[in-house]
Amino acid sequence: MHTQQEPERNLALELVRVTEAAAMAAGRFMGRNDKPGSDQAAVNAMRLVLNSIAINGVVVIGEGEKDNAPMLYNGEQLGSALSPEVDIAVDPIDGTRLLALGRANSLATVAISDRHTMWNPGPFVYMNKIAVGPVGKGMIDIEAPPAVNLRSVARAKGCDIRDLTVVILDRERHAGLIAEVRNAGARIRLITDGDVAGALMTSWPDSGIDLLMGVGGTPEGVISACALKSMGGEIQGKIFPRNDDEISRGNALGYDIAKVLTIDDLVSSDSVFFAATGITDGELLDGVKYFGSGARTHSLVMRSKSGTVREIFARHRLDKLMEFSQIAFD
Repeated sequence: MHTQQEPERNLALELVRVTEAAAMAAGRFMGRNDKPGSDQAAVNAMRLVLNSIAINGVVVIGEGEKDNAPMLYNGEQLGSALSPEVDIAVDPIDGTRLLALGRANSLATVAISDRHTMWNPGPFVYMNKIAVGPVGKGMIDIEAPPAVNLRSVARAKGCDIRDLTVVILDRERHAGLIAEVRNAGARIRLITDGDVAGALMTSWPDSGIDLLMGVGGTPEGVISACALKSMGGEIQGKIFPRNDDEISRGNALGYDIAKVLTIDDLVSSDSVFFAATGITDGELLDGVKYFGSGARTHSLVMRSKSGTVREIFARHRLDKLMEFSQIAFD
């Protein structure tokens, strides 16, 4: 017999205030080639609003260790309550260089899950990743050649490999991968930065992106997993060590470099909340638009337990916000 439950608190609807604030603060820097300034503005805004939410949070995916990042550092405790106890993943600007140069697809993102359920990247900065949307779920294998994955996804989608578009970071290390994808016949969208946006686009119907492949940031992999859990997509990863020092440090901490990390390894909770707000225009979200005393934002808000993905368009009265906010939106 099915028993009805009372609606639970949807923390994603509170998290969107975090990403909206970060996006509006950082959006003033679009095209100004000031990466430190934009990042600091986003971090300040994000931390301030996160601290106002009734959670007991610990930053697992943050801006770095405490010695290098004064705020939103790994291990920092945030929130205004004793419960619920949660892990926090933040990327105040996914695509800092994109924002600095006024290019598309920079986002402000944040995710939370039950305490001790997010994978900690430890010393590893990079991981090899493959991500697909709901139709391709269960059809990918990060250890298989690109052509095999492309055939599997094309078969699941009922299309030809030539119809698929793969998003890949434009890096020298991907020369071989790019050649293999081209030889298989798929189309390629090269991006300079922003692989969280790239992973999300695989699960967004109107983006035109079918897969993400290649080596990107490990923190971005965890954040992407949090979103894809709600969107019904899939991501797999494998640690990609940069040098022998990372390998020795990882071995000492018990990391298995050969292990294929599934979406449940990256975030094991079934109760994950995610929010993202566009900073610059892109296939996924519109960027911040300023008009006189106000601004308009476009956000995605997700909850994995229900699988609900909301689009939120908001108009903000910055003159009103500045009357009581500590965030500099002007």
